[in-house]
Amino acid sequence: MRTLAGDLKQQPGALLPILHAVQDTFGYVPECTAAVLATELALSRAEVHGVISFYHHFRTRPAGAHVLHICRAEACQSMGSAALERDIKQLLNIDYHQTTADGSVTLEPVYCLGNCACSPNIRLDDAVHGRMTLAKTERLLQLLKEGQA
Repeated sequence: MRTLAGDLKQQPGALLPILHAVQDTFGYVPECTAAVLATELALSRAEVHGVISFYHHFRTRPAGAHVLHICRAEACQSMGSAALERDIKQLLNIDYHQTTADGSVTLEPVYCLGNCACSPNIRLDDAVHGRMTLAKTERLLQLLKEGQA
């Protein structure tokens, strides 16, 4: 982690790029990150923790094998994403920032996927899917289990 910080700490506003690099490297931001980065960037632990906890993008636990984002922006909300969100949470038996018992899927909120004309949207790993329903989501997850998605 010190190496990541050392490579980027001279940039203006270095904390965010470093946190992105940490998450890209480890898949999440480990608990020890706040203390290390506070020392490296001459910040308080509270400042670093505040940034980590403020941004929904940063995970503080390892993600599952796949990450499912549900868009919560206004366009998707107006097209039924709240009901889709409720149904997906029930289907997976988890809430946001949690991972299924088998470790296959982590559920995360996102606040715009840039596909508003095709609301509601989800992103499964790096693929955005529009005009989603629970049935379409179930099919995607089944394909994922079968290794076809």
